[in-house]
Amino acid sequence: MARRPLMAGNWKMHKDHLEAIQLVQQLVYHLDVDDYQRTEIVVVPPFTALRSIQTLIDGDRLDIGLGAQNCSYAESGAYTGEVSPSMLAKLAVGYVICGHSERRQIFGEDDETVNRKLHAVLAHGMRPILCVGETDEQREAGDAERIVSEQLRVDLDGVEGAQATEIVVAYEPIWAIGTGKTATPSDANTMCGHVRAQLGERFGAETAQQMRVQYGGSVKPGNIAELMRQSEIDGALVGGASLQADDFAAICRYHRL
Repeated sequence: MARRPLMAGNWKMHKDHLEAIQLVQQLVYHLDVDDYQRTEIVVVPPFTALRSIQTLIDGDRLDIGLGAQNCSYAESGAYTGEVSPSMLAKLAVGYVICGHSERRQIFGEDDETVNRKLHAVLAHGMRPILCVGETDEQREAGDAERIVSEQLRVDLDGVEGAQATEIVVAYEPIWAIGTGKTATPSDANTMCGHVRAQLGERFGAETAQQMRVQYGGSVKPGNIAELMRQSEIDGALVGGASLQADDFAAICRYHRL
């Protein structure tokens, strides 16, 4: 089953709202109609740039999606510093990253918290990009598949089959994020296949074949073409390379490399 690839650029804590506008303008300069037809392209700026990018996308009728890097599981209330899913939905955010390893490792988010956020995102008509992945120590111990399976088990708890196809799963080996290391295309494909097998056990094979599984971890123009030749990889969650318009455009145009 053909699945339309999704390339999402996670800018992390980079770019103020003016720099964000400039980056998107530079990005679209490199893209054409064929690129948009082949690949879904999403930018995921910091919260402070969301309104500016939404206005740019709407005003210039850009065929680019808007994502958020995180959200609260709460609808409203005394949660200083948090941003609710309804606030994001009002900004026409289409995707929200849930469970990125930096949220898990630096800010202490556990799988139960990720699960609550994922349900909140779905409840407001947005699509979660659910991140799963193992550390270097877990990988070296031969524990990678068990760790990823357990993350999926808890993170997807309570998700109904009809909701599942709205979820994108991003396999991001923690040891490859921002390190310059990357899984070999074969290893990445094997783990993305394991993710899909777990999705099949939970939601059925037909639904699992409709769901998109991305790879993330030091994705660059130099490795994207080979990664995208793999049967189980449906796109990429891109970090540092998405901060350079020409690099991210090249990743989005992987079919031309």
